[in-house]
Amino acid sequence: MVDPARLIPLLWRTAAPSRRGPARGLTLDAVVGAATRLADAYGLEPLTMRALAADLGVAPMTLYTYVPGKAELVDLLVDHAFRTMERREFGAEGWRDRVRAVMDTNRAVFRAHPWVGAVDPGRPVPGPGTTAKYEHELAAFDGCGLSDVDRDAALTFVLDFVAAAARTESRSDPAGDEAWWAAAGPALAEVLDPSSYPLATRVGAAAGEAQRSARHPDAAWAFGTARVLDGLAALIEP
Repeated sequence: MVDPARLIPLLWRTAAPSRRGPARGLTLDAVVGAATRLADAYGLEPLTMRALAADLGVAPMTLYTYVPGKAELVDLLVDHAFRTMERREFGAEGWRDRVRAVMDTNRAVFRAHPWVGAVDPGRPVPGPGTTAKYEHELAAFDGCGLSDVDRDAALTFVLDFVAAAARTESRSDPAGDEAWWAAAGPALAEVLDPSSYPLATRVGAAAGEAQRSARHPDAAWAFGTARVLDGLAALIEP
């Protein structure tokens, strides 16, 4: 269980340096940067304090003078990813373009750092990067006439879609799917009776031919993004 009283000063870089353990030859930012590179390359599961220490060329116990453990380290990584992500300035464009920009930039974060999708979304990371991200993205709904509660809910709705789509995309491989269906198609044709499954046969064939796969991430993203915006329109443009 992460202790917020220890985590928040770490996130905001107000924590006093530990006086215990070996002399500190690194900075917390250097630790977070190295951990981010390892997570980007291998994911969160192989990212252990021992592996990170080896990458930095220090003894494992040295890392504990910077961060209490892996759970706090992951929160630092998430906040760093959000602090360094692209933020498109909002101009005179309409709310749909602003919200679409929020969706696109968040998708880019998941693509650059796939491990972000593996982090439990139920507990927010109250750091400067996450806070700046929240502040910026809430502004996408300026002028929409939403209450503060509905503005927060609308942003949550948008980000939940992005996260779900990104997690599915991270597990998909269009080229691999195409090869799998090329091999599975003839075998399936031997057992699948179109008269028993007329919709599945017709629609599946049409979608597969159009996408060259059972599911294509870009096609799913384009369709889902449009439906999210249409859904918000019912609230914003009654």
